[in-house]
Amino acid sequence: MGVPALGDDELAGWLRLTQTAGVGPATCRTLLAAFGLPEAVFAATREELVRVVTPTLAIALHTPPNACLAALTARTLEWLNQPGNEVVTLADSRYPTALLETFDPPPLLYVKGRIDRLFTSPLAIVGSRNATPQGMIDARRFAETLAAAGYTIVSGLAVGIDAAAHEGALAAGPDAGSTIAVIGTGADIVYPSSHRALAHRIAEQGAIVSELPLGTTASAHQFPRRNRIIAGLSRGVLVIEAAARSGSLITARLVSECGREVFAVPGSIHSPLSKGCHQLIRQGAKLVESVADVLDELRGSDGPIVVRPATGMPSAPASGDDEALVSLIGFDPVTADDLAERSGWSTARLSARLLDLELAGRISRLPGGRVQRLIA
Repeated sequence: MGVPALGDDELAGWLRLTQTAGVGPATCRTLLAAFGLPEAVFAATREELVRVVTPTLAIALHTPPNACLAALTARTLEWLNQPGNEVVTLADSRYPTALLETFDPPPLLYVKGRIDRLFTSPLAIVGSRNATPQGMIDARRFAETLAAAGYTIVSGLAVGIDAAAHEGALAAGPDAGSTIAVIGTGADIVYPSSHRALAHRIAEQGAIVSELPLGTTASAHQFPRRNRIIAGLSRGVLVIEAAARSGSLITARLVSECGREVFAVPGSIHSPLSKGCHQLIRQGAKLVESVADVLDELRGSDGPIVVRPATGMPSAPASGDDEALVSLIGFDPVTADDLAERSGWSTARLSARLLDLELAGRISRLPGGRVQRLIA
């Protein structure tokens, strides 16, 4: 975007500042506001520093860099020499404005992929790691259609709804809004490792973003912190399946505190994964039944919205038994015993029809011997 890359000394200064023990994002911003760029912070006298930070931290800032910092700097410079890798600082004009306006923007962003995606109408889609098959379908369909409409889908690369949202956005094609994965590890580490291929595709069409130094491995406390970046980058958030206590609700709260839109897909009153979404709706989130509900709110109703047909395997023609059984299943998970009672069918007949419906992609098996109808 016409901005020169960080020089070696500049990068070393930013890394030294952010890696000084006791300097978190808030303290880092305080120091930068008081002194300017990192080199000015380190040039300040101890007396000048103690006017801004504690004496202990002033001593730490005057401590010479150690071998670990030198190794991190060398590793980061090597990483930056690879195509598509960037480090964006608070002083960089490429730092996303939407994130800069939040209460806790990270001093550094490591970006792998297309940095321009951070500015193309980002919209977060988040939800449960233990998503139902229907939740996964919904996440893919919403993400694909929203990406096709020009929105960049932001999520956290976790299993479940996050992964489905990334997959859906990528399915919209390279000329659409694409997707951003905000991760809780260093930008050179993929977690979970099963998402390595997905992360590679995201880096090609979209971007992977982290605030953490290269080489940082997964740790539980880092993932709630990354949620503030998901929220900060995004114009709004769509929550699809969330338990009553979940990281998705943290993201939604942060988005709301930024004065941005919160959307939630309702579900069955019997499902634990509907509790979080219903809680958000009671608190004022917009209830979403279709992509049009999201688009109307984000850009206003200015004509009919064309929804791209979902991709997928064609379904085989359904028999009369299939249709009758799907109707009996309804929209909530149900056990085979309950279905046998509702239908009056024999166990053999019911098992055969359920197998056919499963192979046709119309139902999914759930734990506890239950089945769930899938809505295309």
